[in-house]
Amino acid sequence: MTVHTRREFLGDVGKGMILASVGATLAGELGIRAAIAGSSDDLLSFGPLEPLASLMQETPPARLQPLLVEKLRSGVDLRTLTAAGALANARTFGGQDYDGYHAFMAMMPAYEMTKELPEDKRALPILKVLYRNASFMQTHGGRSHEVLHRVGIDAATEPGGGELLRSHLRKREMNQAERAFAKMADKDIDEAYNNLQFMVQETIDVHQVVLAWRAWETLQLTGAQHAHTLLRTSVRHCVDREESRVTHGRPEPKIRKVLPAVLDRHRLLSRPVGTREADDRWVDELSFVIFKGSREEAADAVGAALAEEFSPDSIGEAISLAANRLLLHDPGRSEAASEDKPRGSVHGASVGVHACDSANAWRHIAKVTNHRNAVASLVIGAYHTAGQMRHVRESILPFAELSGAIATVDGNALLAETESAIRDKDQARVCAVVDRYGGLGHGPRPLFDLLLKYAISEDGALHAEKYYRTVAEEFRTSRPAFRWRQLTALARVTASEYGFPAPGREQAQELLGIT
Repeated sequence: MTVHTRREFLGDVGKGMILASVGATLAGELGIRAAIAGSSDDLLSFGPLEPLASLMQETPPARLQPLLVEKLRSGVDLRTLTAAGALANARTFGGQDYDGYHAFMAMMPAYEMTKELPEDKRALPILKVLYRNASFMQTHGGRSHEVLHRVGIDAATEPGGGELLRSHLRKREMNQAERAFAKMADKDIDEAYNNLQFMVQETIDVHQVVLAWRAWETLQLTGAQHAHTLLRTSVRHCVDREESRVTHGRPEPKIRKVLPAVLDRHRLLSRPVGTREADDRWVDELSFVIFKGSREEAADAVGAALAEEFSPDSIGEAISLAANRLLLHDPGRSEAASEDKPRGSVHGASVGVHACDSANAWRHIAKVTNHRNAVASLVIGAYHTAGQMRHVRESILPFAELSGAIATVDGNALLAETESAIRDKDQARVCAVVDRYGGLGHGPRPLFDLLLKYAISEDGALHAEKYYRTVAEEFRTSRPAFRWRQLTALARVTASEYGFPAPGREQAQELLGIT
């Protein structure tokens, strides 16, 4: 589902009840009554979703899959399974475990994948991610080691705003940040999410921004009554990352000075958001500035574009295109990062995949937050994408020459050649074939179907679902001149990740009767 404005989004997830009435809805979850640590009153419960959430936390993945398939056959839908998995994850990890929050960030993309599949295969991406989720929760200790509990808040205390959350982050005050956010969530989830951005914007980190976006997006599945549980994972993640920064002696992020300077220099907080649509050349040129320039230069260029009243969509597309350039210019890993991320690979935590997922998240947050956070997200999105030329080569992956040498014009033949290149793990050749396919005007759906198959079957080093969803969204919103670059990059990543099958895949296929 594409979210155009935060009011449209809230209307969908809240059914008109998410604002003034949310206090009563969240009262039990927030623990307005005094919470006694270690008692049954201290435990979070998810109402009708509780049995499923507990089952996922307590059951080893190989035993869990048959139980989930039985749930599906008895009438439980994929939406409910995914919602329960997300809540179980949040309660177990609290946004503070690397594998844990990666599993969470894959859930909504996996759910969106189900809409692109035939009926008999729709459960596959969900079962894949829930298997991964259960594996990590079991390793963490399941219910006996869950992180999130009820939050005791003082009903007489004023909730404060984003500046208060930012202050707690800089002082590394986890408990105070939790209580302050709980009070904000009790009053107005919409405004609480806006206040949360003051923490998200403190550090340039892909996980920080993608987690914040996916937590908000997942409310479509869980409903507004679980908003506090999902969003507080971002609160805890942000404070935890700041604690790590200070512990390891890393300097204060420069964005903390760059952002207010750009907002002030271009008077962005007092200007209305523009509606001026850019042409292809303008988007391409801004993209190149972000791709090649320093982070400070990119942030200022976007600030100037906002001051000149260019639309957020035009600016966001330039940021996305710059991130795509990073992926297509990536030389691949110089040495193996792990067994499933060998030398030459670009999947998983590569500079290009991280840049694309980050740009996508900043663009989405800009659409669902208030004026201040919308312009700030675009400025930071450019800053986050830029300044990474040291990680990539000057020249693009050399596939243009290969593309010109492909003689066939038949779409089916080109799809077969695409699959052959994926299975050969030939990144340059697969890019060339997709470039040829798109240049001839063939429809994108058959190619998406092919790449989706591998986004589900392969492990992807925790990133396959997120990146597939990023490309699907960016392709849909990009102008014709640039959109095929997105699919070319996805094909490259697919060839890179091929050969590392997802754990639990064979069991899921067998249970569903899929050969």
